[in-house]
Parts: sequence; structure tokens; C-alpha cells
Amino acid sequence: MRIVTLVENTCGHEDCIAEHGLSLYIETEKHKLLLDTGQTDAVVKNAEVLGIDLSAVDTVILSHGHYDHSGGILPFAGGNPEARIIMQKSAAEPHYNGERYIGIDTDILKLPNIQLIDGDVKLDDELFLFSGITGRRCYPQGNKKLSCIKNGEKVCDDFCHEQCLVITQNGKRWLLSGCAHNGILNILDRYKELFDSYPDYVITGFHMMKREGEHTEEEKAVIIQTAQELAKMNTFFYSGHCTGIPAFEMMKDIMGDKLIALHSGEEIL
Repeated sequence: MRIVTLVENTCGHEDCIAEHGLSLYIETEKHKLLLDTGQTDAVVKNAEVLGIDLSAVDTVILSHGHYDHSGGILPFAGGNPEARIIMQKSAAEPHYNGERYIGIDTDILKLPNIQLIDGDVKLDDELFLFSGITGRRCYPQGNKKLSCIKNGEKVCDDFCHEQCLVITQNGKRWLLSGCAHNGILNILDRYKELFDSYPDYVITGFHMMKREGEHTEEEKAVIIQTAQELAKMNTFFYSGHCTGIPAFEMMKDIMGDKLIALHSGEEIL
């Protein structure tokens, strides 16, 4: 198995582009796939720098319906029109941060290889997708500003469009999420319902991003409690993107070696 951070907010390779977004390139025994594609064509440019052949990718998983995870889909599809692109059907709904549109480019929905799914799907013995995350403990406070359009009305986003990828390989399980908008603890609760255990490894943003000194006391409490819960698990966590450096550092103080930073261009495994 091989996992490379193609796009992330910070640079880990001097020739790679960093941007506010996330994309992971993964090779398993049966697949070459992407989880998310960043917000621009940086995913294509970084792959070229790293010698990764995106034309060989067979599957793209979109973790949720936001621009900073879907923006590279059209540039990717220009060089690889065959790969299946899988998203929850609710990811196609319009999404907003305040008045600013943060949803996907609707041209993505015109691609012939788009697969809109609804709920959990087992793709094969390696790949499993799940959604249906309803818990709300340690819920990311940044979600309060996010909304979507349902039945013609703007409502608070419930993140039913968020899906997580589980990869089973060599007796280990990897859980991959884009931003963990539903809260990583709630995602792990849902994972445990499905698999009766916790994963060996998790790669995700934690959606806690703010500048140094901007977190409220309530937000700090959520960050600290989340880190304390994660530290109890026999799981290693890779995080970046929407976690933000101040929150990552708070969590790192608690989680130690169990928390590892992501950077554009770096190989995780």
C-alpha cells in the first residue's frame, strides 16, 4: 500500500504546490485512487512533480461537497476520463459559508463517469464507503456558519453529504475523511458500529481551523476533549488542512506521537 499527500495547506516538498485543500493518492493491491482533489489543478501539477501517473487512477472518492476538495476533479478528468468519481448524491446540493458559495462546480455533474450514491456502499473487499453519521459530541464549532439548499430553502448543513472511506489492506484498516465536519469522534462511533473496533490509522482534517489566539474557550474545550478521547485509542492519526496549526499544536501536546502532520508532496506510507 502507498499513500501520498498530493495537496494540503502546507508544503512538504519544495516543488509542490500548497493550497487550502486536500487530496490523497492511494495505491492498494487492486486500486489506484484519489480521496478528494484539492481546489485547483494543483493535484495534477503535484502529481507530475512526484512522478504519479493520474491516468492510471481508477477511482476518485469525494469526501463531501465543498470546493476545496472537488476543485481538481475537472482538471483530473481532462487527463483521465475513465475513472469513476463517487460522491453522495447530497454532495451535489448548493453549499454556503455565510453568503459565499463553497459547493462543487456543477459541471462535475455532467461528467459521464459520475456515480451519485446514497448511504453506505461496499465497493469490494478493499474499499467501503459510509455516511449516516448522526452523533454530535465534540461537534466542530465552525459548522455553525455553513449551510446548504434543501427544497429551495437555505438551512443549516447537516453534513449528510459527508462520506468516509475505509480501506482494508494486509490485515489493517485505514479510515479516511476529508474534513470530519460531523466530528471525528462521531465518525469513529459510526465506524465502530460498522466494524466493532477502531481503525488502525486515520487520515482526516478536524475542521478546527482558526488563527492563533482566535479560538473561543468553547472551541478550545472541544479541541482538548477530542484530543483526549483520541489519545486513548490504539490508532495513529494523520491530520492537516482544516485542522489548522494552532489546533493541531494543542492536540499534539495531548496525543504526542499518535498525531502526525500532513504536507503537500509527502509520502505517508
